[in-house]
Amino acid sequence: MPIASDPGADPVPEYGAWRKGVAGVLAKARRVDVSELPEEPERLLDETTYDGLTVAPLYTRRDELPEQPLPGTFPFVRGRDATRDVHRGWFVSARFAQRDAAVANREILAALENGISAIWLGAGERGVPVADLPTALTGLLFELAPLTLDAGGDVADAAAQVFTALDGYTAPARDGIRVSLGAAPLTSRFAGPADTGLAEAVALAGQAARRPETVRAITVDGTVFHDAGASDAQELGAAVAAGLAYLRSLTESLDIADALGQLEFRFAATDDQFATIAKFRAARRLWARVAQVCGAPDFGGAPQHAVTSAAMMSQRDPWVNMLRTTLAAFGAGIGGADTVTVLPFDSALPPGELGVSQAFADRMARNTQLLLLEESHLGHVQDPGAGSWYIEDLTAALAAKAWEFLQEIEAAGGYLAALESGLLAERVAATKAARDADVAHRKTAVTGVNEFPNLAEQPLSEAARQTGRVARYGAAFEQLRNRSDAYLAEHGARPKALLVPLGSVAEHNVRVTFIANLLASGGIESINPGPLAVDGIAAAAAEAGAPIAVLCGSDTRYGSEAGEAVRQLRAAGVPTVLLAGAAKAVADLDDAQRPDGFLAARIDAVAALSGLLEKVGA
Repeated sequence: MPIASDPGADPVPEYGAWRKGVAGVLAKARRVDVSELPEEPERLLDETTYDGLTVAPLYTRRDELPEQPLPGTFPFVRGRDATRDVHRGWFVSARFAQRDAAVANREILAALENGISAIWLGAGERGVPVADLPTALTGLLFELAPLTLDAGGDVADAAAQVFTALDGYTAPARDGIRVSLGAAPLTSRFAGPADTGLAEAVALAGQAARRPETVRAITVDGTVFHDAGASDAQELGAAVAAGLAYLRSLTESLDIADALGQLEFRFAATDDQFATIAKFRAARRLWARVAQVCGAPDFGGAPQHAVTSAAMMSQRDPWVNMLRTTLAAFGAGIGGADTVTVLPFDSALPPGELGVSQAFADRMARNTQLLLLEESHLGHVQDPGAGSWYIEDLTAALAAKAWEFLQEIEAAGGYLAALESGLLAERVAATKAARDADVAHRKTAVTGVNEFPNLAEQPLSEAARQTGRVARYGAAFEQLRNRSDAYLAEHGARPKALLVPLGSVAEHNVRVTFIANLLASGGIESINPGPLAVDGIAAAAAEAGAPIAVLCGSDTRYGSEAGEAVRQLRAAGVPTVLLAGAAKAVADLDDAQRPDGFLAARIDAVAALSGLLEKVGA
């Protein structure tokens, strides 16, 4: 007879020993006694997301949640399709926005031959002229490659052209043809681009519902909220609120099942892979709950189109974007997105800015997904993150937070009312401001932009320096670099700062590296003469001719040499003298010997670097 386990026993008996080990490490790192740490010292390692969710340093059986139903069943957390082709995985999509229909057709067919399995086609003002759509679609096997339109205000006319093409197309199973018309009036109203009206979208949905193919008229585009700076929960909550607004209009002429069948969702995938996995799982859970409340839980599995985040893309060192989009595609695929579009690595720049062909950029974007599917075989398992204590916990917490935001929007009168009152914009702007502050203080690293910048890059063109609607994470630093580029064009050299390394290499190397990296992120070139004795500082300053100097050394060294170093630099005519470190390191110096400012790890680097550029006239 099996012995019953003690219900009060810790499911992880080793946790206490782990906690003790954590306490020892933290006490040593903080130079305090273990007794001075809180009762749960591991909580000091917690991280908080922009949604206020806590990410713990360790997840164990203590965090275990009930197992979710299998894919294809309510609440669809594990996937909407129980019979997805494991050899195909998700649909590999690419966007085509050429004006010439014949060129678009050649590129579509070539891309299909080279691995893509879904088409995202711009039409009207966003791509191929509507009247030329049949040319662009020539030779397309609709039952094999789903088609999504992006036609804005021309969507009704574009849909008519597609329907005509379908009427003349022969296929054994019409319902296997999947078309998304892409009408997005409500989310486009938030973002600003022209789109069709809500009444027109509803009418189009009525036509789509009567088609023998699987046609969805409306795309709930959550990426517009993400691109404006929204958190994950805000993106999900706002998108579901927009979906509810569509349902209310659609059910005036369609039954709830048909209305649900007219919606699909588009969300951004970022390089935070675990957050992305949780986002797509949580999104399905949220929409399934809406369908359940509406009395049609079995119809709550709306398709999801993942697009790699435009906000995370950098203009500086854009090659790093290949790594970002790889992580994003991984997260979206593991999270269960039905279709994934990887933006080309140079998408934040005008075409041809880097001197590489569009074909190369498109191929790299396509192959990012093909490597994940065909070499890593990520599509062979549905929801491989299931059962992970961390992923399950994050999914549940994110869904709850997004539902909370949805309720806030509904309490304000619904999506349209929240949009008109400015509530949506206000909440998103607050998150954007918090993220911008983290990037500015370099709490959040953007590789190649505010960390490890490459000052040897070619300056950007005037077209590249124009700001767009996407709130890119590193934009503030890139604007500083633009100012440096303009200075370079005018003076033949970049703004310069002299590094003044005090003491041995062991004493100053960390701060020299930190300052060089910091200055470069603002477009300021560092001159490093190597270790300097105090009596050699004036000569180094005269040789460098830089208007800015930064003392770099240990706090102990500052105590004995910083005052005299400042005096020497000022006597040599250096207008601005800074110190790498905190003000407390030279608290005993009088005003004549104190540096003009301090560059420490968590300063507002954007503000500090902007001020330095102003001092040199950039």
